[in-house]
Amino acid sequence: MSFLRGGQIQKIRLPIGTRKGPLEVPLPTEKDWPKDDEEDHVLVDPDEEVDSLPQPYRMINKLVDLLFDQAWVIIEERNVLREAESSQIQLTVYPPLGEIQLNKMPTCMAVSQDYVFIGGAKGFSIYNLYNAKRIYAWEKLKVDVTSIWATDLGNEILIAPLDETGIIRLFYFYKDGLYLVKVINEGDDTSKQTTCIKMEISQGGDFVAFLLQGAGDVWLDVYKLPKETWLKEVEHPQLTSNPKKKVRQLQLNTLGPTSADHLEMDINVCFKGDIKLTLPVYTMKIKPPKPVTGTTFKSPLEVFAKIEDCYGLGSGQNHFIKDSQWERQAEIFNASYRKCLDGEWEEEPLSTATFYFLLPSCLFAMPTEVKGPSGMACVLGVHWSRSHNFFLYSLNRTLKDKADPEGVWPCAAPIVASQLSCSSSYLVLACEDGVLTLWDLAKGFPLGVAALPQGCFCQSIHFLRYFLVHKGQNMYPEDPVKSQMKCVVLCTDASLHLVEASRTQGPTVSVLVERPVKHLEKTICAVAPVPALPGMVLIFSKNGSVCLMDVAKPETICAFAPPGGFPPEAPWEPVFVVSRHHPCFLLRGDYSQDTESTDDAEIQYSVFYFNFEACPFLENISKNCTIPQRDLDDMAFPQALPLEKRCERFLQNSYRKLEKNPEKEQEHWTRLRRYSCLLQRENFKKEAATTLGSEKVSVTGQPLPGH
Repeated sequence: MSFLRGGQIQKIRLPIGTRKGPLEVPLPTEKDWPKDDEEDHVLVDPDEEVDSLPQPYRMINKLVDLLFDQAWVIIEERNVLREAESSQIQLTVYPPLGEIQLNKMPTCMAVSQDYVFIGGAKGFSIYNLYNAKRIYAWEKLKVDVTSIWATDLGNEILIAPLDETGIIRLFYFYKDGLYLVKVINEGDDTSKQTTCIKMEISQGGDFVAFLLQGAGDVWLDVYKLPKETWLKEVEHPQLTSNPKKKVRQLQLNTLGPTSADHLEMDINVCFKGDIKLTLPVYTMKIKPPKPVTGTTFKSPLEVFAKIEDCYGLGSGQNHFIKDSQWERQAEIFNASYRKCLDGEWEEEPLSTATFYFLLPSCLFAMPTEVKGPSGMACVLGVHWSRSHNFFLYSLNRTLKDKADPEGVWPCAAPIVASQLSCSSSYLVLACEDGVLTLWDLAKGFPLGVAALPQGCFCQSIHFLRYFLVHKGQNMYPEDPVKSQMKCVVLCTDASLHLVEASRTQGPTVSVLVERPVKHLEKTICAVAPVPALPGMVLIFSKNGSVCLMDVAKPETICAFAPPGGFPPEAPWEPVFVVSRHHPCFLLRGDYSQDTESTDDAEIQYSVFYFNFEACPFLENISKNCTIPQRDLDDMAFPQALPLEKRCERFLQNSYRKLEKNPEKEQEHWTRLRRYSCLLQRENFKKEAATTLGSEKVSVTGQPLPGH
């Protein structure tokens, strides 16, 4: 950098465009520069004095100034961040209560009852949720398990692991035995192998559906599960081989070298491959709706004369459009978007489906001739990608029946996300324009339509069990609440919103977390409700932090972190599972215990067990999270009461107010008596007029004019 010498004002040469006389080429050194007259020098801005330096010093000076400015900007940003962090309340970070150490990287997890199912290399393992001890390991695959589902069937558990090749299997876990029910999509011909994308089990485990794809096609396969038959077959097994082979099978499938603590639990659990269970019953195959094509019909009258039924009329289905109309529409589209269509076209991906099993309600009634438990699913709801419609398929059918939907719910825009509540009472459909449609399936009417803030589009929906705020603490009502729902919505811009709706009030949308602007490392990548804590959700950020938020306030309460403090590799995709019936969650540690070792056998991976009751203030919330119904009746919580109770309370409160003011009470009763007398007089006049008219008709046989 250059500085002024001796505190004097430095005189520099005029710019080339304003100098007098002919242009001169300066000599290489400043000493040889000619001394111009004083009139050739003017006072200029000191910031431009660097123009007087020769090259390459002028460039060096500008680079140094640029580096200084950039460094100063970084220093200011860090100071602002440091001040913001110091002003924030430091969250209490809780370590895990337990740890499951593994020799191979776990890829997926599921929790059901008191067991944890961890998928990984060559199969999956079963662990006890309380003491983190391994009970059994099924490792018979040549590839890794990428996803696993576990559903509670009462005393039994249905397990469905999905491997890397897209093959999915059904396992039945009962007491001390693990049974293989069926390999759903394994075929003899590898060229015709189908791939499973996702699966869904109905509440109670009566039905299961698999989304499969293969040979450029995609479809849904629906099965009915014979639960009662399975229970009889495992309690009274019929072996397919001799007892000697069974003993050998048990020895082959027991675990390898284990500690004395594990041995006591492992000895009672085994894989019973000799017992063959009844296969699920294949009931239905559902394909995506066909695109609308042109028809040869010439008029609407001809269309209505040829169609067999009117199902779906006005719902966006069963269109009959002329070929000429399609051609005209294509011409208009191509002319309007010619510039955008000139590039190369990418192959359109296969359609995918999101599907749910729905319970009987006012919308979906179970046929009277069908006998089944009250909680048995009766309808399968499906929406396909890039589709406006939500299709409803009855489960009371056989494979011979035509798989046509019994109902269609059209939406104004394509459905991009949806979610069914755990009780199957509420359904939320999110369209690509940011509009949410909230359905009360139990009562059979929509709770309303809510629009997310401008620029926010739904990425995922997570239902919360309905809660109330009593004395600053979130509480669950003891009795089920009707037509009241709450859910959190994670948007594509990483903002988080709370959506509330009720039958008496329209839906409301409030912001829980704003979209990150400066600190992108705090971007939310996953959200999970905590059923054990009313109104609480776990928030997973890309920087590896896990925080617990109270959506009622809203504010972050505390944080959870595994030991070691190794930041995960960006972007972080957490692998976790939250228990629905226990106050805990499990998180995969995305770093190895021995990072310096090159031998895969020596590297240890971990799954950390976090218990909410290990936190002092969360323990009180978890153990005292229910408010009795009698307390609700005595408190001002009308939103948690049924309509009959609300009307009764309103009349009682009105009567109490009148009792406090006898004069006003007497005035009200007097007014009511007068109004009652007035109504009686009007009724007498009407009855008299009716009687007189009937008498005149009976005498003459014809009514008189005016009657």
